[in-house]
Amino acid sequence: MKVSALERSLLDWIEIPSVTGAEANYGDALASALQKRGFDVERQQVEPGRFNLLARAGRPEVVFCTHLDTVPPFFGSRVDGGIIHGRGSCDAKGQAAAMLFAGEQLLAGGEDRVGFLFTVGEETLSDGAQYANQNLADPWSPKHVIVGEPTDSKFVAGHKGLFHAHLHGHGVAGHSSQDVGPSAVHELIQAAARALDSDWGSHDTLGPGTLNLGQIEGGVAPNVVADRASMSFLLRAVEGPEITRERILSLLGEHVELEQTGNAYGPVDFHVPDGEQGQVVAFGTDAPHLRAWGEPLMIGAGSILHAHTDHEQIDRRDLEAMVARHTKTVQYLLERIDAQ
Repeated sequence: MKVSALERSLLDWIEIPSVTGAEANYGDALASALQKRGFDVERQQVEPGRFNLLARAGRPEVVFCTHLDTVPPFFGSRVDGGIIHGRGSCDAKGQAAAMLFAGEQLLAGGEDRVGFLFTVGEETLSDGAQYANQNLADPWSPKHVIVGEPTDSKFVAGHKGLFHAHLHGHGVAGHSSQDVGPSAVHELIQAAARALDSDWGSHDTLGPGTLNLGQIEGGVAPNVVADRASMSFLLRAVEGPEITRERILSLLGEHVELEQTGNAYGPVDFHVPDGEQGQVVAFGTDAPHLRAWGEPLMIGAGSILHAHTDHEQIDRRDLEAMVARHTKTVQYLLERIDAQ
């Protein structure tokens, strides 16, 4: 099967490891590809050795945005029956490829009001997006930002928020044969049980808030009352972070404390183009951290069910179709801007 330029680009980029924190080599490869297609490129340093990548031809009013980083572990590419496999194939190097080729087509057709923002750190703290939001400067004038994530090539109307924290239990160490304590493990488990039984709100379209306590550790031995214990707390939220925080605090008890970490934001609404049907998703994105970049849209080829797995993949036909879809969406948005 003949390999298209689009597919070749994606396969080459998959071969460049870009796990969160080590995105620079992939960013450099994207920068080179954009410059060859006539875009001016800027590296926006987020911290030493890590940068967001911005590219434009004119004064961008519609911006393509997806992330440079992938989750671990890295594994390389292969093609099987028109399916492209490899880390980042759908999340989100495939999104970058479709966006870049759409931007190339738009620029070749005389439209220079499109730009690109590729961020670091989306898979953890969205630190790249937060930095970009605080450092938007002329000549950027975005009215819309198209966020690329694997959405089965469907527009997204909204996604749940996120509240990420750790719960820390505190106790008094002692011999388990004696009436001593409290046990940090016991206290933490009781708080966890209350959290799992709690109502985390409901949204008319997004449904209920859902909780995952994905990691727990503590204590030193089976016969020692634990003086410490910790647990991760990740809520796919349908309410604002202030409401969530107060609800958590009411459940903990005197021997468990809350350490808020990572992202905390409420539900996010997206623009859905006229005539399109919007879906809702539960996973998070950079979108809530890009308020300065205009009204967000979200769409991308591939399935979230394949992201973050050992069988991450994207169909080359869906990828090629997304190029045309992106081009049409940008034209729609610019016509909408011109009509205002």
